[in-house]
Amino acid sequence: MPQYLSEEGFRQHKQELEELKLKRQEVAARIEEAKALGDLSENQEYISAREAQAFNEGKILELEQLLREATIIDKNRRSSIAHIGSTVEVRANGKSQEFAIVGSEEANPAGGKISNESPLGKAFLGHKAGDTVEVETPGGKTTYKIVALS
Repeated sequence: MPQYLSEEGFRQHKQELEELKLKRQEVAARIEEAKALGDLSENQEYISAREAQAFNEGKILELEQLLREATIIDKNRRSSIAHIGSTVEVRANGKSQEFAIVGSEEANPAGGKISNESPLGKAFLGHKAGDTVEVETPGGKTTYKIVALS
């Protein structure tokens, strides 16, 4: 399944990748300093630096793959149907809420950003203003009326 990112999310991940690449030099310097301390088999500084290196390299690979395979969400795409990148205003149980449908990498339900893979996100996709959708949530079934899309 493709990973969807906003332009802002793409830039943030790219910046994080650049910072991790710079950190490579720091970690390499730590390893060299630890080697100078002698016996590597019991050298906690060396072991710690190698673990930091492994973590850093793993994160670099993960971010490189994410950025290579990412699909950028077009915020300017206008549609009368909910899609990734849409902001959906809904009413449920007498309360109004607004959700931005984003990719899983940027989801933050407390901040109003729901993943296209979440139960709510899946339910809203493909629907238009005026539609009613029923969503199975951990709290039970909830019926949402889509009030507006942007």
